[in-house]
Amino acid sequence: MKKRDFLKNISLVALGTPFYGSAVSVCVGEAAEIPIATLASSEDFWLKVRQDYKLKPDYINLESGYYNIIPTPTLEALHQNINKVNYEGSFYMRTVQWDNKERMTEKLGGIIGTTKKNIIITRNATESLDMVIKGMDWKAGDEAVYAIQDYGAMKLMFAQVAERFGVVNKEVSVPNHPKSDEEIVAVYENAITDKTKLLMVCHMVNITGQILPVKKICQMAHSKGVKVMVDGAHCIGHFEFDISDLECDFYGSSLHKWLAVPLGTGLLYVADDHIDILWPIFAEAKREPGDISRLNHTGTIPVYHDLTIENAIDYYNLLGGARKEARLRYLQEYWTSKVRGEAGIRINTPKESHRACGIANVGIEGMEPADLAKKLLDEYQIFTVAIKYANVHGCRITPNVFTTTEELDVFVKALKEMAA
Repeated sequence: MKKRDFLKNISLVALGTPFYGSAVSVCVGEAAEIPIATLASSEDFWLKVRQDYKLKPDYINLESGYYNIIPTPTLEALHQNINKVNYEGSFYMRTVQWDNKERMTEKLGGIIGTTKKNIIITRNATESLDMVIKGMDWKAGDEAVYAIQDYGAMKLMFAQVAERFGVVNKEVSVPNHPKSDEEIVAVYENAITDKTKLLMVCHMVNITGQILPVKKICQMAHSKGVKVMVDGAHCIGHFEFDISDLECDFYGSSLHKWLAVPLGTGLLYVADDHIDILWPIFAEAKREPGDISRLNHTGTIPVYHDLTIENAIDYYNLLGGARKEARLRYLQEYWTSKVRGEAGIRINTPKESHRACGIANVGIEGMEPADLAKKLLDEYQIFTVAIKYANVHGCRITPNVFTTTEELDVFVKALKEMAA
């Protein structure tokens, strides 16, 4: 089912759900007739959304990338789910656990444009993607391609399969400010040989927020017989997309980031043709061909986190994926437009709207990223994270739907003062 059709079908149900005794449930009806582009800059609306979050007042939180603080309605649902599982105990675990997990995967498929038969719930993007890297049937001399800007955990797994199986890893470097999609595609294409077996690419580069032309990269790689694994850790719940449109073979994401599910929840998508080619991390009994559950034997886990996926999706759908995406992009462009081109300030994220959304990276010339992050916190009470590797030196800035432009004005003032 296409994502937009799914959202149309569930919208009225979500509006009627008693779960939403929240600020969003009150204000979203008023916003229904307001154009999304207009609503993105409506501070009154987003101040109401902010009421659904309990925020520590000691600092301005501009580090939503590691973990999204979940809104109060989702947090309350988590508590209810914990109570339910604890109340029913082993009865729950031995009866409805698997049916509920299947329902969660079906809802996840609905928001990314696929079906439950291609999805498993994992703990995070690292587990999802490492499952693919380690699960491939590698032979000595096989080659893998990925970027130096990719996430460290996956690069470590590539290093392990290189040491264990004799795989040859090839690192490329993605430009921070590409001139075109074709420039990026060529970066990966030039590293492919007839021995290349797997290419890893970020949907959104975690350290800069750059959105890569995944579909074009997949089409290029497939024309050469190479499978593509996509790191979408920061994408689900951040901006809208249909996974079928990407034409990728594997896709991993962390749901505790922008979908705002409780910690310890992730997703792995596997295209039909590849479900049976991966070795599971934990051995599983024989399954029917094409049964993706063969990859999901992980032992006993905190199932109430999985249960809360449904509540997080309901909240996300009530707020509206398009509204959220527009607001996050607006916030990023709000602050970057005020400092881009300023003497001494370096923006490590593309300017073009389609190449980024809520995440961006900024550095001060002559200042170490760690010193910049420390000074922002100590002197301006702004919490960020320092990034210093590949060709990225700066702080990653990740506002959220609860962030105000007034807070970003404080951040912009701080950058200008430090650059001066």
